[in-house]
Formats: sequence, structure tokens, C-alpha cells
Amino acid sequence: MVKRRSIQEGDNVLLYLSRKNSYLVRAEKGKTFHTHRGYINFDDVIGCRFGVTTNSSLNVEFVALKPTLRDYIFKAQRKTQIMYPKDVALIVMFSGIGSGSRVVEAGTGAGALSAALAFYVKPNGRVYSYEIRSQFQEIARKNLTKAQLEDIVELKSKDITLGIDEENVDAIILDLATPWLVIPHAYSALTGSGSLVSFSPTIDQSVKTVEALEQRNFADIVTFECIMRRMQIVRGKTRPETLMTGHTGYITSARKALDRNDG
Repeated sequence: MVKRRSIQEGDNVLLYLSRKNSYLVRAEKGKTFHTHRGYINFDDVIGCRFGVTTNSSLNVEFVALKPTLRDYIFKAQRKTQIMYPKDVALIVMFSGIGSGSRVVEAGTGAGALSAALAFYVKPNGRVYSYEIRSQFQEIARKNLTKAQLEDIVELKSKDITLGIDEENVDAIILDLATPWLVIPHAYSALTGSGSLVSFSPTIDQSVKTVEALEQRNFADIVTFECIMRRMQIVRGKTRPETLMTGHTGYITSARKALDRNDG
């Protein structure tokens, strides 16, 4: 199927001014979007191809880009710290998920990781996201709807440390304070060779999680940290940027091993 490349009314559009200034907006006929560099008239971009350059009322150039998953994550409404794309990418890679996978996630938070998981398991996969705080679930629901992924995610109001409803799932992704309490339930819920990936901000949490995994017959257990450093690229002045996002968290991954009697 050929993807539509022109901007239609109701589409989400990323109005890009600079790396520090971009806006995820909904294109609506007859309306404008105001910025500190003038306002954008949506009628000027509707019907044009994504990637078109348009001028604001102050004659400042903006680029109307098609939003990517990264844009939806960074621009998500939030009341909690969202996960950075560098961590999301590794979580997806180590989880081994793909189209059609069934995934359990906890906690939902603002739904940034939920959106990423849903993006990779669609159209036939499913994400079951556990969260005990109802106010966060409402924020997540709005963010998932904006990303057009709400039909892939089932939001569940339940404490996952008390049990997992689903069986034979392909992966379990944890982003909560006490992941080690979930490990026994995760082992029961995972299919053979299924993946567990846990994100924790402190090493003490990671140590307890690894110990719990070792006690439950998980294999291929590894913990790592991902640090990404942006470069300033200017001829004669190229060097690492002065400011960077340093530590965000530790990622622990493992896969379910079966006893010989389990077949």
C-alpha cells in the first residue's frame, strides 16, 4: 500500500523551526497556529506534501514534517518523566517484539513507551499496559489517541506485582519501582524463550531484579546503560556538545528458559 504523502485536514503535523523549537499540531482548515516567530496559516500547508516549507506571518520559514514515533514521544503530554528514545530503542531491540507480538507492560505512565511498543506490534499485536494511577492512564489514553495507536493498547487498572492476567505472552516490559516483585508472575506469563526487559534508574533496583531473574530460571541475563552524546558539527569547531542528557537508567534483559520436563 502506498502511503499518503500530502497533508490533509485533521493530520498531525510537526512544524519545525529549529532543534529547540518545533510544534506538534493538528492541521485544521481556516485556523492558525501562533508561535513567537509569527503565526502559521494551516490553509497554506493543507494539500501540500509533507516536508513543504511555509512562511509565518513574520516571514520566518517553518518546515511541515510528518511526525515520527520519536516526535510523539518527545511531545507527549506528561506528568511523569518519559523514557528517552535512546532507551526505548534498546528496549524494543532486546524485547525481540515485532508485528503480531503480545506484550505486557507496567507501568503505563504517560504512555510514551506504550506507544513505541504498540507501533512495533501493530496491526495484529497487542499491548496490555498495567497502571495503578488512574490520572496517568487518562494522560496515556490521550497520548495514544494522538499517535493513532489507542486500538493496539489495552489499559489495565491493576497492580502487576499482584499478578499478570495474560498467558503465553512474547515479552514483558517493566518500568516501575519494584520490578523484582513481578519476576515470579512474569515467568509464569511468558512463553518459552519470551523476553523480559526492565528499566530502572538506580543500580540497587537492577541488582535486586537480576537476583530475582536468576532464581527463576531466566537465561541470557544482561544489564547495561546507554549514554548518547550529541556532536556539534561546525567546520573547524566540531566537538561534543557542552550539554547532554547523561544517565537516565539501567536496562536489564533476560529470556525465559524451560526445564527439560516442560518440553
